[in-house]
Amino acid sequence: MKNGKIGVGIVGTGGWTRYGHIAALKTLDEFEIVAICGRTPGKAQQLADQVGIPNAFDDEQALIAHPDVDLVIVLTPALDHARLTRQVIAGGKDVYTEWPLSTTTAESEELLSLAQAKGVRHVVGLQRRFGPSSRYLQDLMRQSYVGKLRSVRMTVSVDAFENPMSLAHAWSFDIANFGNTLSIYGGHFNDLLFNAVGFPQRISAVVRNQFPFIDVIETGEKVPTTRPDAAMMIGNLEDGALFAVQIEGAQHQRTGLQIDITGTDGVLRVSNELAFLNKHDNVIHGMRGDVQTFSQLPVPAEYQGLDDVGLDVSQQDVAYLYSAYAHDRKYGTSTAANFSDAVRQHQIIDRMFASSSATFPDQSSFA
Repeated sequence: MKNGKIGVGIVGTGGWTRYGHIAALKTLDEFEIVAICGRTPGKAQQLADQVGIPNAFDDEQALIAHPDVDLVIVLTPALDHARLTRQVIAGGKDVYTEWPLSTTTAESEELLSLAQAKGVRHVVGLQRRFGPSSRYLQDLMRQSYVGKLRSVRMTVSVDAFENPMSLAHAWSFDIANFGNTLSIYGGHFNDLLFNAVGFPQRISAVVRNQFPFIDVIETGEKVPTTRPDAAMMIGNLEDGALFAVQIEGAQHQRTGLQIDITGTDGVLRVSNELAFLNKHDNVIHGMRGDVQTFSQLPVPAEYQGLDDVGLDVSQQDVAYLYSAYAHDRKYGTSTAANFSDAVRQHQIIDRMFASSSATFPDQSSFA
């Protein structure tokens, strides 16, 4: 844009658009939201009027072609991501696509190739490793706080996709649409974890649909589902350390996030009472040497790279990812999560399903 800011066009008007992205972008001086597009006529204009966006469209192609739009953000359900992302790339604009990047690994690999060939910057919404506590954890691991890594354990519990559900979320019922507990939260938290401790070498997993029928709120009808609600994975990392991951959705009594990292010289523990819509950042505790009790390791001030403007941490993490993209665009670096990271998460999930093929998607034992 002529004012030197990055002009943003948003495709999608859902709750995460307003809560996660608009709230984050409004705090960053490098960006200006200049356009928004929605599928429902009038909805984009209504949101634009509420939050002060100058242009509203019902046609995504008009938004992509707008001369003030430098970066297009795709925030629709996952089944629309590939189609819209292709259009943005073809238009020569930078693209930020929410995670999951697409509904299949093959499509995401195609999008990566298209973006690279066109020479546009590409960002995927895997923001959790960009928050202050996550970056501090990465540095603690690089500094060998625990010594030689022995084991890693992570549990994630969310209330998302619990029964009953509204028809507005019916797109999540079918596994083919790749909008479920494992695809969404598995991708986000595996990205956080494995970027800190290293990536899996071997994987053994069980993926289950524990709620094969959903009660639709509006009608009371029981609708069959094929999506996974829970998954467990064990294996070893590239350096030989063992790991275990549990992802559980539809958990009304949420237990949040817990990570334990053990090594020859110490232990780290990361925890949060919530895994999503977090008000507060993850808390890190550690003990090492002859110490036998945990002590909190406060995140140093230098990791707080953005001003405290009262955002929830779930919003703040998005702001840190946008800040990384702005830095990359200005200095030619590549620090923001991109389509390569998305493909890697797709591949991990594929390996989980392949390992679990004896128990999923056959649901005869769940009824």
